[in-house]
Amino acid sequence: MRDHPRKRYPQGIDPPRHGQPVEQAPEVWTGRATNRIQWLLAIAGAACLALGIELAVVSNWTSGIVPLVMSVVGCVAAGLLMLYGTLAFVHVAVTVDGDAVEVRCGHIGVPRRRIPLSHVVDAEFEPKVNPRQWGGWGYRWRPEKGTAVVVRRGEGVVVTLGDGRTFTVTVDDAEAAVRAIRDRLGTASGVSTGT
Repeated sequence: MRDHPRKRYPQGIDPPRHGQPVEQAPEVWTGRATNRIQWLLAIAGAACLALGIELAVVSNWTSGIVPLVMSVVGCVAAGLLMLYGTLAFVHVAVTVDGDAVEVRCGHIGVPRRRIPLSHVVDAEFEPKVNPRQWGGWGYRWRPEKGTAVVVRRGEGVVVTLGDGRTFTVTVDDAEAAVRAIRDRLGTASGVSTGT
């Protein structure tokens, strides 16, 4: 009797039971995560911007030009930074296709990170990504942890790159993202499917 090779499944993914249909990964997997609380910070940024404009237009200039310019520039700069910083990270969209893992932030998709699958070694599910671990919301870098896009607290994906660095992103249904990445790594990276 000839022994047929068995299909190997990545760690954390169970093989289908006898009689169950094998679930095929979609051609393109997409997911996103949203943080509605950051809209409050965007409102605060808009208020700072409006205060700076009001100071520039309505002020009677009695205290001198230098303090007025400093107040206007400070309020406008703070408002713009708060608006961009919050609107850019209100949500994140993750796409996994046959070529890469792509992460786009905010409504205009900037900042954006595209990681070719040829640079990916593994992907892991992280059940508890916390902004405090990374120093807050947004695009983060910590020497001991790697790079991350954190828009909310909760589940995420940790992608390990070929050079040993990691990239973490918070996304809903992160387990499905890990499955999609691992499925593509199994075929794209030449990993043997037999034992």
